[in-house]
Amino acid sequence: MRVEVLPGVQVASLRYFDRAGNFGGVVEQALGEPLPEPQRAALTAPGDAAASVLAWRSPTETLLLCSGAAVLAELGQRLAGAADGCMVDQTGGIRVLRVLGQRGGELLQRLGAMTAIPGLGEARGGRLAEVHVLTVCVQRAEYLLFVERVYAAHLVEWIRLTLADFA
Repeated sequence: MRVEVLPGVQVASLRYFDRAGNFGGVVEQALGEPLPEPQRAALTAPGDAAASVLAWRSPTETLLLCSGAAVLAELGQRLAGAADGCMVDQTGGIRVLRVLGQRGGELLQRLGAMTAIPGLGEARGGRLAEVHVLTVCVQRAEYLLFVERVYAAHLVEWIRLTLADFA
């Protein structure tokens, strides 16, 4: 099992009134994937180096994870005129950790509750290490953990101590 903080990724909050509205249509046109249904997540352009992740966070918010600032900037330009939603760059405020390996679910269960562990194609919010984390699964044996930056060191330390118990 491996746990890593993803360096250099971009995170944006897509906030909207209606996921099926004009805002959602612009996102789908730009990324090739609609805003996700409740508690769902999707990998856009799987296998592509510029793949992005869309993860449902609440009825009016989806998180976007992408590898480059250019994707975020281009989407921001396309969404600038949308009256029914907005994009907020959260790159400085949200850290993303990746948990890789077959025992990832076991690690997450030890950190929190089974209800916070998503199946493939799901996004689940819940408490891990006593802080709120959005946990996303868009590829087998891989979990993405979205945590507010101010709590990232705390979460990493809980993970480190929990992994020590595995040995």
